[in-house]
Amino acid sequence: MARSDEPAVLIVEDEPDLADLYAAWLEEECTVRTAYNGSQALDAIDRHVDVVLLDRRMPGLSGDTVLDTIRERDLDCRVAMVTAVEPDFDIVEMGFDDYLVKPVSKSDLTDTLDQLLLRSAYDEQLQEFFALASKKAVLDKQKTEAELRASEEYARLEDRLAVLRSDIDDTMARLSERDAHGRACRDISR
Repeated sequence: MARSDEPAVLIVEDEPDLADLYAAWLEEECTVRTAYNGSQALDAIDRHVDVVLLDRRMPGLSGDTVLDTIRERDLDCRVAMVTAVEPDFDIVEMGFDDYLVKPVSKSDLTDTLDQLLLRSAYDEQLQEFFALASKKAVLDKQKTEAELRASEEYARLEDRLAVLRSDIDDTMARLSERDAHGRACRDISR
């Protein structure tokens, strides 16, 4: 079970040594679960999993099928395909968040995990921001200026919106920095 202060990652890989290596790389940063085939993955995944690192080619249930099932179950997690399958145009319609071609390094894996967790935080911040902004808009339309100024609830709403706006800006800046760094590294390696 994931500790509340750590993200939970499910590693789905049919090569146990590789799955265990990935787990060892990530266990200091997060709570790690491993599944060695698609059936185990579907049994192991629940609403507490934040990120799935998913092999695409496995005997039995393929990673593609596991991915489709995750999306059909409407689980709110990020999925990175970590696979030896070279990407082709079929990936355009697939519901993953990132794609890593094996072999992957520890830094590739941890950078991808960090990026996916940042995107999740950004999504949550945006969802809360828009929900609160909608409430503010309704109140702005329905209440007088004097009523708004006199309301403690409204003042807390405005404060929370300001904090969220700052958090969103900060997260977006971090996402941009990481993306720029990643593009630079890829460009250098070409």
